[in-house]
Amino acid sequence: MSRFDDETLGTAYSLHDLSVFLQRAGLEDMDEVDVIDSPLIEWHGRGPEVWLATP
Repeated sequence: MSRFDDETLGTAYSLHDLSVFLQRAGLEDMDEVDVIDSPLIEWHGRGPEVWLATP
């Protein structure tokens, strides 16, 4: 689940999904590489390389 300022943005199933959520939240320059390296992102579990299968 992706959250920004305590607002749920949706469920990301890839780095691309997460970067799109962040762009919609006002971080227009965030791409997949920025998401991996950003100190703004808190990863729970195994990190940016592990994603659950799309429902």
